[in-house]
Amino acid sequence: MGAAAFVLDPLERVLLVRHTYGPLNWELPGGMSEPGESAVDTALRELRGETGLRGSADRLTGMYFEPEADAHHFVFACTVEPGAEPSPASPEISDCAYWPASELPRPISTFTVQRIQDALEGSFRPLPTVVPPREWLD
Repeated sequence: MGAAAFVLDPLERVLLVRHTYGPLNWELPGGMSEPGESAVDTALRELRGETGLRGSADRLTGMYFEPEADAHHFVFACTVEPGAEPSPASPEISDCAYWPASELPRPISTFTVQRIQDALEGSFRPLPTVVPPREWLD
């Protein structure tokens, strides 16, 4: 099971982190859960571990099932301290920044774009959304 934090700054820009591995892509802060850890706790741990930001989860914005990885993913809208600035806090992260949803950086996966759009729309689906294999937008 994986979980991610969806964070907006006061200008309504989305917080993204850039990985130091794989396709060096931009992603929502998040990752896989540890044994006995809830999805909310996973999202908040990953947010802190990747960006140094402490946050709180406000609501679930989406549930996804990725058959290719045999994994469920949860995304939570999170709030961080006003004025707190993100900074890479893990060797897995080379950069973190807020981006306008209309100008998302590349490379980024279609799955990440979908989760951002779903969170911005605010229309929650009570059942997991099955997602196709990831494609990369360059």
